[in-house]
Amino acid sequence: PTITVDKAELYRRLEREYTTEQFDELCFDFGIELDEDTTEDVLAAQAEGLPTPPPQLKIEIPANRYDILCLEGLARALRVFLQKDKPPHYTLSVPSRIQEVYVEPSTSPLRPYFASAVLRLARPLNQMEYESFIDLQDKLHHNLCRQRRLVAIGTHDLDTIEGPFRYMCRDPKEIKFAPLNRDTENTAEELMGIYENDRHLGRYLHIIRDAPAYPIIYDKHDRVLSMPPIINSQHSKIVAGKTKNIFIDTTATDKTKLDIVINMVATMFSEYCAVPFSIEPVKIHMPDGTSHLSPPIAPRITTASSSYINAACGLTLPRQEISTLLTRMSLSAQPSSTDQDLIEVEVPCTRPDILHECDIMEDAAIAYGFNELPRHMPTTNTVAKAFPVNKLADILRKECAMAGWIEALPLILCSHDENFAWLNRPDPGKYAIALANPATQEYQVVRTSLLPGMLKTARENRALPLPMKIFEVSDVAIQDPTAERKARNYRRLCAVYMDKKAGFEVAHGLLDRIMQILGVPFLQTKEAEASYGYYITSADDPTYLPGRGATVYYRPKPSIAANDLADPTPSTAPSATGPLHTLAENLKAALPNSVKYAERDMVIGSLGILHPSVLDKFELGRPCSSLEIDVEVLL
Repeated sequence: PTITVDKAELYRRLEREYTTEQFDELCFDFGIELDEDTTEDVLAAQAEGLPTPPPQLKIEIPANRYDILCLEGLARALRVFLQKDKPPHYTLSVPSRIQEVYVEPSTSPLRPYFASAVLRLARPLNQMEYESFIDLQDKLHHNLCRQRRLVAIGTHDLDTIEGPFRYMCRDPKEIKFAPLNRDTENTAEELMGIYENDRHLGRYLHIIRDAPAYPIIYDKHDRVLSMPPIINSQHSKIVAGKTKNIFIDTTATDKTKLDIVINMVATMFSEYCAVPFSIEPVKIHMPDGTSHLSPPIAPRITTASSSYINAACGLTLPRQEISTLLTRMSLSAQPSSTDQDLIEVEVPCTRPDILHECDIMEDAAIAYGFNELPRHMPTTNTVAKAFPVNKLADILRKECAMAGWIEALPLILCSHDENFAWLNRPDPGKYAIALANPATQEYQVVRTSLLPGMLKTARENRALPLPMKIFEVSDVAIQDPTAERKARNYRRLCAVYMDKKAGFEVAHGLLDRIMQILGVPFLQTKEAEASYGYYITSADDPTYLPGRGATVYYRPKPSIAANDLADPTPSTAPSATGPLHTLAENLKAALPNSVKYAERDMVIGSLGILHPSVLDKFELGRPCSSLEIDVEVLL
């Protein structure tokens, strides 16, 4: 995300005036990026007498650094980085009367988690600070909170409301209050209609619109604080220059993200409290009878190996110097007294991006300076080259493109039905790699065939002029219990031709061209006396029209050992077994004209005219032919 901060205010907090180049270098050293300095645009507008805001800096922030999404957090982090301040120590105050919130069981099906905090300010927020406070909430809503689906934030003037507070779900017809920036009271059901076309709030209505009961927060006197995740109440509105005590509520469906959000909102603006960085806790009573204090700002204590950090960065720094580097990144650190290699690190609640030892190592490298890291010649010399299968894939892509086909790049995930039922193919079980918790029904399994993606591409582009000739050279994945990761990738080529006529000969022609380029001769029949080549035979494949499908066979060179051959993609079709099949194979072997090379033949793919039922499932109204083959076996 990109944040916009007031240039003069940021430089005032950093106690120095920077040129654009100097500040750009500081941002690079800290691991962020200066996108734009609007000073020149502002001066040009002022010269023309146009109204314009003061100069601003637009800074790109890493997606996981929620602690620098506002002016306050950015200035604080940069001051610590420049060693003007030490990392702040956040504490919970001990109020004479603690605020309490009771979460009722009715919230469980919709938004069961709740967190809260109180900020007792030394003075009311001015307009710039208030705008920064609101902007941080918006940034969190769009980023971490996933458009308020996971977490929603509400802020209120505590002097206008009184605890204890109640968080519940009620019938929308029974909820009535004046929403933010409106003086008229409406029921929750009416508000859904009022905000349906609102540019800002309309995008959030779907989160609770179809629920039988809406979440709502009441105070002691049944005054509404907010209806999360939609809107706050006008009664408890925060006013810049007036509000001195702020009550923060957060509701969520994700407990981990809830803790991160409440910590960010509370800690970033705790510097304005009467006791800086001191936050007043709120006691949360859960439906199961348990209770806890919020926000959970206690730091996490962990350790990092100095030898690991030095080895990863190519350094030989003592532990005390590494500790100083980490402290500059707001990670309070000191050498361990019990282990000569370890460094004890205190990860504050504002740094949820620190998950593992490698994250600590990265911060040490940033503080040291990426440009300052020593450069060494590698101990071994190698000559890089493409993997043979990737080189072959590039050759095939080039030849297909030169033959007039257009490459497509569909997604590797698809639904189970698209992968099997829509192609009239059975699922043999333990074949496709299924996602344990798919986000949507459209992405349930890793594709075992390139054909569904090709047909979906044809569907989305069916308005283009005919004929359509598209292809893809990529991987499919199939379960393999013998592999280390219990799955195996297979490189395949798939092509689809769509026109007013089916065009079987076009798909067949592409196959012949590919084999010609690779120097694989065509065999007329299986009985051909050649020791190397490919041929096709008719196949009863339900994906294709009866009598319009073919299987592609490949006969490898006798000089290639069987162990050196790449395995073709396992088929979903049941293998032909039984007494009659065995008898037929024995009779063929006993015939005098039996081909001695045929026993090495392998199925590498198929081609044909797609069955109308397949086209119907993929919403294609024109006949199509397709080709799909393994390419690794052709190496």
